[in-house]
Amino acid sequence: MTREELKATAVAMLDKAYCPYSHFPVGAALECADGTVFTGCNIENAGYSATICAERTAVVKAVSEGHRDFVRIVVAGRSDDYCVPCGECRQVLNEFAPNIEVICLNKAGEEMALPLKALLPYGFDHTYL
Repeated sequence: MTREELKATAVAMLDKAYCPYSHFPVGAALECADGTVFTGCNIENAGYSATICAERTAVVKAVSEGHRDFVRIVVAGRSDDYCVPCGECRQVLNEFAPNIEVICLNKAGEEMALPLKALLPYGFDHTYL
């Protein structure tokens, strides 16, 4: 899948988001090393701790289908600024793909691309255990 197709896939997920509380839809498209793509959207819950972000939705879907080798993820939002993964999502991505490319989009479709290490320079991993 091309970079532009992956971005369009993440943007398409915005319409599937369930966000009646924040009104902040987020879509994600996660590309595996073998080219398989898993999508996600945020799914809110009145009990806020039960809410799951788009990025983690995509990762959970991928891992549950036997995929763990991720190369890039696009995170799309409808805000003026870039939609970046929250801290919890950064940590989950770090568990499986510490070298993943993270492409953050704003509502204009402009992108900011950077390695996860720039977003989470001291991520907790198995070496601390």
